[in-house]
Amino acid sequence: MESFVDVAPGVRLWVEDRGARDAPALLLVMGALASGLGWPDELVESLAERHRVIRYDHRDTGRSTWSFDEQPYPLTALAEDSVAVLDALGVERAHLVGMSLGGMLVQLTVADRPERVLSATLIGTGALSSVPYERPDGTRIPADELPGASPALLEMWSGPVEDLGPEAELERRVEHWRALGGDRIPFDASYAREQERRIIAHTGHHHAGTAHARADTSGMDRTEALARTEVPTLVVSAPAEPVFPPPHAHHITQAVRGARLVEIPGMGHALPREVQASLADAILEHTGRTDHTGWMDRTGWADRPGRTTPGGVDAASRTPRHT
Repeated sequence: MESFVDVAPGVRLWVEDRGARDAPALLLVMGALASGLGWPDELVESLAERHRVIRYDHRDTGRSTWSFDEQPYPLTALAEDSVAVLDALGVERAHLVGMSLGGMLVQLTVADRPERVLSATLIGTGALSSVPYERPDGTRIPADELPGASPALLEMWSGPVEDLGPEAELERRVEHWRALGGDRIPFDASYAREQERRIIAHTGHHHAGTAHARADTSGMDRTEALARTEVPTLVVSAPAEPVFPPPHAHHITQAVRGARLVEIPGMGHALPREVQASLADAILEHTGRTDHTGWMDRTGWADRPGRTTPGGVDAASRTPRHT
């Protein structure tokens, strides 16, 4: 079900709601300048088998209001928007899954509005913390000295995007995804191209957004709140990550109290078909640990073949399942 929700004066967001309405809610929070359709349908459908899955377009993306030039806002406002989406849908608490900037927005919500968060999953992001990273040998690296994005991506991001028309913009986006995907999984240009065609059609134009790159980034440090949080947090480690390369994921587990780490083999800063099943399993295993509603047992989901229980065991065979 699609709808539009008002999150601030003059600001309306496109929202999509899938899955059983009485299932535990799961909010997908995308990265900078990215539409909610950046979450692939196949992944959304896998998560919707056990959750009420909500994805949405940030301000200045997709079908949501594009108004940054008239109404500038800080990046922290995007985290407030995510809570406003839950309010509009009547959702008291939700599992939050954030990728890239979305992972930072989830951290803001974990720190500032923990009463709204059942669990958090952080993908391809960095810690909103000044806690130093401690290497296995005990040496420490200041958080601001951890490695940054790859030279290829920095080159792509170094200048303004020239508008050469829809097809040229489509190909630019495909090449951007080629760089974001890393070097472990063969790049499927046709899949990336089709995804971006859908996003352009959904948006209604091909113009590249710049609002989030221009937004005020101050006031995002949450070192103390993340160090004492009680929100169950999963950190997805992607070995081919080119935006927040290792050891960023491990750093988050040191900065966020009780955070657990799971590695998705071959994953970069993208969601190709090859990683979607493993990622869905990891998210569902994590959310299952905090399913206090009994929904999984009431619906018989846990007894369906091929599905994993919170302990990572195939529910039908009750034998360990390794991914």
